[in-house]
Amino acid sequence: MDNNRGLFDDLVKENPEESSIDRLFENLLSMKPIFSNREVLRPSYTPDYLPHRLDQINAVAEILVAALRGESPSNILIYGKTGTGKTATLESVSKKLMDLSDKMHIECKVLFINCERIDTQYRILAHLARHYNRDVPITGWPTDQVFNEFREALDKKEQIAIIILDEIDNLVKKSGDDILYNLSRINADLKKAKVSIIGISNDLTFTDYLDPRVKSSLGEEEIIFPPYNADQLRDILEQRSKMAFKDNTLEPAVIPLCAAFAAQEHGDARKALDLLRVSAELAERQRDTVVREEHVRKAREKIEIDRITEVVRTLPTQSKLVLFSIVQLDSTGSHELNTGDVYNVYRRLCRMIDMDVLTQRRVTDLISELDMLGIINAIVVSKGRYGRTKEIALSVPAESTRKVLLDDYRLRTLKDARPHFETQQRFNESQPG
Repeated sequence: MDNNRGLFDDLVKENPEESSIDRLFENLLSMKPIFSNREVLRPSYTPDYLPHRLDQINAVAEILVAALRGESPSNILIYGKTGTGKTATLESVSKKLMDLSDKMHIECKVLFINCERIDTQYRILAHLARHYNRDVPITGWPTDQVFNEFREALDKKEQIAIIILDEIDNLVKKSGDDILYNLSRINADLKKAKVSIIGISNDLTFTDYLDPRVKSSLGEEEIIFPPYNADQLRDILEQRSKMAFKDNTLEPAVIPLCAAFAAQEHGDARKALDLLRVSAELAERQRDTVVREEHVRKAREKIEIDRITEVVRTLPTQSKLVLFSIVQLDSTGSHELNTGDVYNVYRRLCRMIDMDVLTQRRVTDLISELDMLGIINAIVVSKGRYGRTKEIALSVPAESTRKVLLDDYRLRTLKDARPHFETQQRFNESQPG
């Protein structure tokens, strides 16, 4: 009997919690909504009209119109930084091309491949072959066999295949240019079908990694997508905001501020849209019915912390130790950290957790990599007859970075570690006796 009463008591305790959750959802749903369609602010959404990309849309269309005449369009390389509308432009033009080809009864297919996810020659060829209903295993076949399967399936009838390789620079850096060599020359082996290749790259220098023959055949046409400026970003945000938000939910300063912040980040429209969306989501969580300037500033900080968290979390252990050394030194209030200071602390931390100590030259390389990731700022300065060194400063919030680093089980024992300088000691040792 007593046991049953105890069980009943537990159930009674749980019910109020369930009721409070129900009430929480009811309260949230009863609030006046800010969004009418938040999905239009996500990178996956492609609007019917792309502001400030008419020149690029026309350039792509003028090349691809050859497919509607039954001809093979020239291969294209498209360059531009992240968030400059490259993928959205290709998706928009491709959709219109497919619609027109259907109306004109022309066999034309656009095959879109994201090379960040499908990143080897085998995977790309298998993906293409499966599109034409060939049963290719995930692994196990020789690459030549997979290529032949795709080629034979493609050449069954007269058709145009436009293969778009998004993030092509990732593919080349990881797997080389063999796949590009084979695809760019496939037309010579086809009797009925024709293939056109479009490569989309965030890196303007990626062709430096290509064989000259691949570079020549792949880059028959080149189109550059410049970064958006603040006024252009404002137009993009205005366009999306009309679809994304209820009336009178944005303060007038919100969109110009989002555009200004994103313009500082190399004119990245994705970042501008993310910033606007997160600003509105923060306003909702605070039970506000209007998005204000303060929400934008908080959202910018949150996005930056989230980005840093992801980058820092995926660093190799040795890079984490170097960064932790910099964070530790920064906590002392010193604003003039150099490579020697960082190396001394790094060496002591390695010994504390029984890690191999890298050479100072290798640690200098890791500092340069952290600089490239935007986590620190490292400037080479001359010390005259004492040589050159790097002056190092954190570019990210120290405390949040420290917390992410200590999430790594290998670094947790360093929680109470304290930095100590040997700078003065080195200086004294260098003086004549």
